[in-house]
Amino acid sequence: MYSTRFVLPAAVMIVAVALTGADQATMDRGAKVYKGYCSSCHQANGQGLSTIYPPLAKSDWLKNTPKEKVIEAVVYGLKGPITVNGKKYNGVMNPLPTNYKDEDIAAVITYVYNSWGNPGTVVTVADVQKVKASRGKKK
Repeated sequence: MYSTRFVLPAAVMIVAVALTGADQATMDRGAKVYKGYCSSCHQANGQGLSTIYPPLAKSDWLKNTPKEKVIEAVVYGLKGPITVNGKKYNGVMNPLPTNYKDEDIAAVITYVYNSWGNPGTVVTVADVQKVKASRGKKK
């Protein structure tokens, strides 16, 4: 006889991963990048820091901003006023350093999208490369 105590949580985990498409290796890689670079400003729990760094947790900005714009923010940085969860921020987010690969960029954004109550979107390496190529054509 099987115990439903263990089967049900495992089934929920499988469904959650299947719905988001984020595999564990991507999430692990993204968590490593986040902890190594992003968490110093956005904090380990994604709550941000007062009026200086906006939260990533349950972020309406992430939910309502096109994925391409989120990729641009990570790759090229972000400056100027934004509103996140009803609160205004007007600072500078530095780009992810160039020693990080496209795989790292895709993984860290996917990690954020799938953490702290966010919508569960997946960013692929192809998505990152498309944004970079598009930006290169604008110059």
